[in-house]
Amino acid sequence: MAEASAKNGHGAGNGKPTDKARIWGGIDLGGTKIEAVVVDARGEVLGRARHPTPTTGGPGEVVKELYGALGDAAQAAGIEPSKLAGVGVGAAGAVDANSGTLAHTSNVAGGWDAPYPLASDLRDLVGGGKVALGNDVQVAVAAEYKLGAGRNYRSVLGVWWGTGVGGGLVLNGVPWRGRGSAGEIGHMVVKPDGARCGCGRRGCLEAYAGRACMERKARAAAKKGEKTVLFDIMREKQRTRLSSGIWARALKEKDPLATRLIDRAIEMLGVTIASVINLLDVEAVVIGGGLGARLAPMYLGRIQDAMHPHLFMTERKPAMHVAELGDLSGAIGAALLAGPQM
Repeated sequence: MAEASAKNGHGAGNGKPTDKARIWGGIDLGGTKIEAVVVDARGEVLGRARHPTPTTGGPGEVVKELYGALGDAAQAAGIEPSKLAGVGVGAAGAVDANSGTLAHTSNVAGGWDAPYPLASDLRDLVGGGKVALGNDVQVAVAAEYKLGAGRNYRSVLGVWWGTGVGGGLVLNGVPWRGRGSAGEIGHMVVKPDGARCGCGRRGCLEAYAGRACMERKARAAAKKGEKTVLFDIMREKQRTRLSSGIWARALKEKDPLATRLIDRAIEMLGVTIASVINLLDVEAVVIGGGLGARLAPMYLGRIQDAMHPHLFMTERKPAMHVAELGDLSGAIGAALLAGPQM
């Protein structure tokens, strides 16, 4: 277990829950980490745990790690996973909530394309209870809308800046999912025939701002002899990827390569968010995700500045916020997906 605790920024554990029938589990399956929580009917976190996301082994290994993280979170809350009223999972990729399958993943366990029955496999492990599956960013934005930075607004755009760049929408109080893939802000084209994105297309926002794409760019630059402390910090921390913490430290040390890549990411984020505002005129923008949670508190003003030249109604800017639930927004949102209503 990488981390297990009953305390967090959204409430704290108060010992063993007294009403086990009204306790839910939530799991956020991310590109670098799996975050699991156990919450009560108010959305208060009673226990949490974090495990690294498998990089090999396929979907079976992912399900095993999901259950491991959930078990550790349940232990921190003083409950057995089989006693949970339900479990929700937020995941990146093509999610079919009705069938409980996940397809077209790229950032976990080597990736897979064919639909995999992730919900039913996890259901078998937790003892047959309800398991709900949803898009990772959509459920995180729903949590921020109900409990976090978006709770004072009716219309919200969530931008989750992390391994990739995801998005979620709440319009007039209703989560807008379109036909299942609404909010994919990371795959809006910001530069025709531009940089290659992990999705295989060119010019997507994610090709410039996604952590994975920025890491590929950094590795290529370092291979060509460009000096950077990014990989020195990575080795010092005994990591295999350039995590958000590594980027933050390199920026603090004014590393030229890290600074240039983050500057480019901020510029493209500003262009894309402004375009969404011009189309939908939402009241507020919430920035979350691994890089977002780490960097947005320092760079929120710069993102606003990057948006300004592209806004049609410059006198009516949206409110800008950093996600209040931090790393737990996705896991809390997944738990809400499984049952508790605020």
